Amino acid sequence: MTKKRVQQSQTPKPEEPEKSVPEPSSATPQVPPVPSDEAGRGPKLLLLYSLPLFVCLGITYLAPGTLSAFLGTNTGGSPARSSSRAFNPNAIVADIPKQKQVYAWHAYERDAFGQDEYHPVSQKGSNLSDSGGIGYMIVDSIDTMMIMGLDEEYKRARNWIATKLSFEREGRHSTFETTIRVLGGLLSAHHLSSSHSQTGEPDPVFLQKAVDLGDRLLSAFETPSGLPLPMINLATKEGIPDPDNPGLVSTAEVSTLQLELKYLSELTGDETYWRTGEKARAVTLARAAKSPMLIFRHGHFVLSEIRLGSRGDSYYEYLLKQYLQTGRTEPAFKDMYDSAMASIQENLVQTTPSSRFVYTSELQPFGGYEAGSEENVNWRRVPKQDHLVCFLGGSLMLGATDGGNQLDRSLFGVNEKADWKLGEELIKTCMETHKTKTGLAPEIAMFRTPNDPDWVVQNAPSDWYIKGLKGHKPPLDARYILRPETVESLFIAYRLTGDQKYRNWGWQIFQAIEKHCKVPTGGYSGVVHVDAPTGEVELDDRMETFMMVSVIDTVP
Repeated sequence: MTKKRVQQSQTPKPEEPEKSVPEPSSATPQVPPVPSDEAGRGPKLLLLYSLPLFVCLGITYLAPGTLSAFLGTNTGGSPARSSSRAFNPNAIVADIPKQKQVYAWHAYERDAFGQDEYHPVSQKGSNLSDSGGIGYMIVDSIDTMMIMGLDEEYKRARNWIATKLSFEREGRHSTFETTIRVLGGLLSAHHLSSSHSQTGEPDPVFLQKAVDLGDRLLSAFETPSGLPLPMINLATKEGIPDPDNPGLVSTAEVSTLQLELKYLSELTGDETYWRTGEKARAVTLARAAKSPMLIFRHGHFVLSEIRLGSRGDSYYEYLLKQYLQTGRTEPAFKDMYDSAMASIQENLVQTTPSSRFVYTSELQPFGGYEAGSEENVNWRRVPKQDHLVCFLGGSLMLGATDGGNQLDRSLFGVNEKADWKLGEELIKTCMETHKTKTGLAPEIAMFRTPNDPDWVVQNAPSDWYIKGLKGHKPPLDARYILRPETVESLFIAYRLTGDQKYRNWGWQIFQAIEKHCKVPTGGYSGVVHVDAPTGEVELDDRMETFMMVSVIDTVP
């Protein structure tokens, strides 16, 4: 990245329904009985590292010994439990998340079973297209049911997938979201289903559905460069350009599909999925250290923002995951990851002047350049960090240990030490952004700089703030939509270090979610404003799938 004239800049309650879901001990959704699962032969299972990392996290969360075996560590290093604590960590692991999962799931099952999205306040569901749902909520959640031993809930979900799930759906579906939530959910369910079958073999229904969906998704990659179009009509098997960014696709959309496609190839023996994903990934190879957010469909990068938040985050996340998924046999992914992390350290990492909190800024290009050239670009630094970026703390610590292979920090090299330290500091900063009236972090945080304009100096706290708080309408930056990134990093950090503080921080977030996001009639909802001046909490009436997939089951 050309470091020329980088400048600092500032960018300037519902009525309760009558129905309710009781606590899990007595909650029994009124749904038809489901026949027993039909076992069948499935392809040979991969080792655990062949699954997307979130599945590994969920499994090891409920069975810490599994992680120890996978990472080559032992559980003896965990700190002693303090009997004086207000909560029992063992209860968190074995009981509380399971109760909350049931509380959320039963409400969805009661009000919106089979629909893609759930609105818990209004107690209804909705689909991503008018032609019907594609299993967004059910498929994305079913592996968590298996991990938690929710057998009856699993059977009902499995039966819906076997008998009702169809991808003959007109409309515009996100290629990226459909891949990671639906295709990834089916593949994870396939891997875990052997423990729920009579023969010990995976249930064939999940792979059958995954192949159907995978074949449809391949049509999005039918472009001159091999880069996928950002949307797809699953019924007609046609890729669809983004109407808001014609001819463009984001870095994350291009490079966050490979884990699922590779695993599908491994299971089926069909290399088409693997090679399709790799062709798209290859376009980004030369720019691993400094990828802008947008890429032209024909494969040329567009001069655009460089950031780790939306439309860029998972590109960096998947570099490490692909290296680990392939059993460390493809060093190109590790090289790309190391190069990207070094560039992040050099160009994006900043520190607040007051409390020295470490965060990652964004760079925006402006003036001084010709189209298609970066040689004379001026970059404006924006002290902004999305909640999405909070994945990076745990990812850096995982990368520094080579996926948990090397936990002896005295043997770290210079780069590993730097990545580990940055990971620790970023997690600390992400926890700092939870210091709001609700204890929940905003969607976007702005950070103080030495060059702040007068209005920021006079009105903002000393380290970070939410932009637009003085307006009459709650700013979008102030939302909390049940995002899992911070708790995922806390989970990884706790498992790698055994440091109780990460578990305590996770418990704090869990309590804040329980207090402010839990809907009395069942389910959980995002919050419109995490730090409203009046202290009143307004719910946004939407329970994202990742609440049941990545929040409840990864609280350390």
